[in-house]
Amino acid sequence: LHWNGDVTNLPALWHEAYLRDCYRDNRLVQPDALSADGTPIDLGRIATRAYVQAGREDHIAPADSVLRMIPLLAGPVRFVLAGSGHIAGVINPPAAGKYQHWTDGDASSIDRFLATATEHPGSWWTDWLGWLRGQSSATVPARGKRRPGGRGDAGIEPAPGRYVALR
Repeated sequence: LHWNGDVTNLPALWHEAYLRDCYRDNRLVQPDALSADGTPIDLGRIATRAYVQAGREDHIAPADSVLRMIPLLAGPVRFVLAGSGHIAGVINPPAAGKYQHWTDGDASSIDRFLATATEHPGSWWTDWLGWLRGQSSATVPARGKRRPGGRGDAGIEPAPGRYVALR
């Protein structure tokens, strides 16, 4: 898998601060402990609706860790648990007919959620679409897939590209 060899390519000091602040010290969940361009960040001030999706077998963002963000947000949250991990659990078009997802459970813990949730066959995308439509009936036409070389934006080279091998 080429992305496993993909490096962050970030400035060292920024990367160090990111790992320290967001991973080791988990400062993002502490009100006003971090700021962006001088503006303090407090997740509890986010009062918009949120759709939070986790993957049951995700080892990068474990479902129980994702679930813990819900009480940090001030607005209404819909939590959905997808079957599989951080790739197949997210990239799961309905036509594939793969996996399953769970909705409407008690989100006090991941075990409690699974014990009380409704299991649905197939992709969580259908639930997400229903949730989106419940937020607004307004739609815009799809623009279609982006194709390298279309509209004058030529592709650089075939995937995965040279940069993944650069050290």
